Amino acid sequence: MSRSHIVVHGRVQGVGFRATTKQIAEQLELKGWVKNKSDGSVEIEAEGDPASLKEFVDQLNEGPTPFAKVQAIDIEDFDSEEGYEKFKVKE
Repeated sequence: MSRSHIVVHGRVQGVGFRATTKQIAEQLELKGWVKNKSDGSVEIEAEGDPASLKEFVDQLNEGPTPFAKVQAIDIEDFDSEEGYEKFKVKE
């Protein structure tokens, strides 16, 4: 299992990005959280199978909603897990 800290930049707030991110994470059996940042980006912490994490980032990069426009994704990978029980949207 692996863990990634992800920051997505672009038009990613107010377009259903967090809810769709949660749906994708649950489909891929990833655990963690997603939240809006004050600078307009979205921050994600996800853990699970490395192949699932890669697929997750690929889907985020495509813009998971029709109104989202992803400009850049920053990723930091970790070997350790936090032990999240589910994937949730943080306020």
